[in-house]
Amino acid sequence: MSSSNTFLLNGAVPGEPVKKDENSRRGNWGNQIEFVLTSVGYAVGLGNVWRFPYLCYRNGGGAFMFPYFIMLVFCGIPLFFLELSFGQFTSLGCLGVWKVSPMFKGVGYGMMVVSTYIGIYYNVVICIAFYYFFMSMTNLLPWTYCNNPWNTPDCTGVLGTSRANTTFANVSAVMSGLTEIVNRTKRTSPSEEYWRNYVLNISDGIGNFGEVRLPILGCLAVSWVVVFLCLIRGVKSSGKVVYFTATFPYVVLTILFIRGITLEGAVSGIKYYLTPQWEKILDAKVWGDAASQIFYSLGCAWGGLITMASYNKFHNNCFRDSIIISVTNCGTSVYAGFVIFSILGFMAHHLGVDVSEVADHGPGLAFVAYPEALTLLPISPLWSLLFFFMLILLGLGTQFCLLETLVTAVVDEIGTDWIIKNKTYVTLGVAIIGFLLGVPLTTQAGIYWLLLMDNYAASFSLVVISCIMCICIMYVYGHKNYFKDVEMMLGFPPPIFFRICWRFVSPFIITFILIFTVIQYKPITYNDYVYPSWSLVIGFAMALSSVICIPIYALFKIAVSEGSTFLERLKNSVKPDPDWGPALQEHRKGRYATTGPESVEVCPLKEDLKDEGKEKLKETEDEIGLTIPGSNGSTLNPSPSA
Repeated sequence: MSSSNTFLLNGAVPGEPVKKDENSRRGNWGNQIEFVLTSVGYAVGLGNVWRFPYLCYRNGGGAFMFPYFIMLVFCGIPLFFLELSFGQFTSLGCLGVWKVSPMFKGVGYGMMVVSTYIGIYYNVVICIAFYYFFMSMTNLLPWTYCNNPWNTPDCTGVLGTSRANTTFANVSAVMSGLTEIVNRTKRTSPSEEYWRNYVLNISDGIGNFGEVRLPILGCLAVSWVVVFLCLIRGVKSSGKVVYFTATFPYVVLTILFIRGITLEGAVSGIKYYLTPQWEKILDAKVWGDAASQIFYSLGCAWGGLITMASYNKFHNNCFRDSIIISVTNCGTSVYAGFVIFSILGFMAHHLGVDVSEVADHGPGLAFVAYPEALTLLPISPLWSLLFFFMLILLGLGTQFCLLETLVTAVVDEIGTDWIIKNKTYVTLGVAIIGFLLGVPLTTQAGIYWLLLMDNYAASFSLVVISCIMCICIMYVYGHKNYFKDVEMMLGFPPPIFFRICWRFVSPFIITFILIFTVIQYKPITYNDYVYPSWSLVIGFAMALSSVICIPIYALFKIAVSEGSTFLERLKNSVKPDPDWGPALQEHRKGRYATTGPESVEVCPLKEDLKDEGKEKLKETEDEIGLTIPGSNGSTLNPSPSA
């Protein structure tokens, strides 16, 4: 690359020193590794550990991998790239980016509502992981045996009922001396009773809140304090924390994997996880689950991807980043499956049952099945500490981005110098509100509400938001305009594969997910508990509360837009805002060189830049008769190269 191109790619004016592409007012990531690690931490969460392995074995084992990776290529990576490029281009959060077409700003508000719901209940899950982590700091895990005050007569422990001080030096020797487990239609394990009767002290229904579980409330406070401290300086502080929180879970996964595959019965668990049932490939439900898992696990439409990318430098290669992060996320899911099922295979072997009888998903896997399996291992508290520490770090990586999404949206929307300088107070305020809203989830009915929010508040609404976002960018703002924006930012246009996916394939898959979600809908249950109708109405209201923002704001924007007729106001409301475009003035070249609504409808980017360069060169030669020297003494050609 020539020196002139280097100057121009960094936003420098010919004859001036190279600029650093820094947004000093708003801030940038310290370096690109921080952005990648933060995005990996955001995308790789609890769902990779407790949902993907379950979906895999339920939908044909190894055969599920085929539709899973198909959906990754045609939906996951393209949508990931779209959101990263969208946020990076304007250096604005999930509200500010809708200057692209102000009528659709309700999509940004919808993203904020979804992120609020997820942030509230996600931190409650993290706080329970904190609680189990603290309870693992003991010589004997409290959910090992059945002779505790919270146990019922139905409890059947894998290790019997004795609390004898046994040295766990040899698992096989211990197992040979244990009493045989009584055959029951449904076995109640000590870990399940510890979870239900002691940790949650669960009530008889969602309407019976009972008392606040003070240990859980304390852990919730700890969780929010940790999140706040890590975000106290925004991306400048969280970018340093992710060096640990985004990488150490892989160390723990590897340790657990090495331990798991050395256990008796581990091979049968892994075999159960991977054995393909090819006949299920033709089942639409398998494809629907694959598409949904890709969509939800990558964090599309939460607003977090747009927010994290908004702190990138303008010319960062977000195309490369989107591929790296998406593939890492999916690879982590597959890897976690080996870890989980090696341990579950070991547990099934000692129980003398099929792996399917000990496999579970969601909280049932993280806080019941896996903890029980850990009691079978020598030095079980150590493995328990590692497992729950991994869950904490996985959860925090996602929680950082959820909170930063809300804070950035508020700060960008107000936009004053004071609010930017005092962003820490906004972060503190959001954290306090999040803690207070999470208190009801620490009551005896908290688990019912947590699952209700998980199943309704962040389900089909995300699909609707993502679909409308694609329609707005590709068909309202215009795919040609957006392709030029990406070319201006990256130096090359989006590959044709991504252009096709953005316009046709990804919206089709998103529509398929929406239809699949509606057709496959079943009222939520928790074990044998059936949710009452009034609670389902609340669930649907939470789901609609994010989607309803879109038409409400659209009608408001049309009403306040200029024009004597409805069509004129509609046309003006979808036109890009005069401020739409790169945040820094040195990046506002070509069709963004002037600020005005009319500046958006112009000729192709490359032709604009060439014409602009020729005019400047001719004007310089005619009026001054001099050329502009570069910093290295050479003559600098002012015409930029796209």
